Amino acid sequence: MKWGRKSKIRLARPAALKAGAYAYRDRRTKKRVMRRLWQVRLNAALRPLGMNYSRFVDGLKKAQIAVDRKILSTLAKDHPAVFKQIVEKIK
Repeated sequence: MKWGRKSKIRLARPAALKAGAYAYRDRRTKKRVMRRLWQVRLNAALRPLGMNYSRFVDGLKKAQIAVDRKILSTLAKDHPAVFKQIVEKIK
């Protein structure tokens, strides 16, 4: 049997370095992906309430409601009644 990267030092060393580089890169990418997911969730929850994402975020700033997108997304998904109250305050 022939084994590759897991049994040969010459192949395992660059594989481990490459894995570290990918892990470093993807820790940053994960933040972008999650923020995009939260925005999509919020927009989907806002459309039936007669508002879109950009107007909602603008309304949050004007009303000085300091809740981040992660929490708002969770509220929209798990507690729609509370989320609806927030939207009504902004309108």
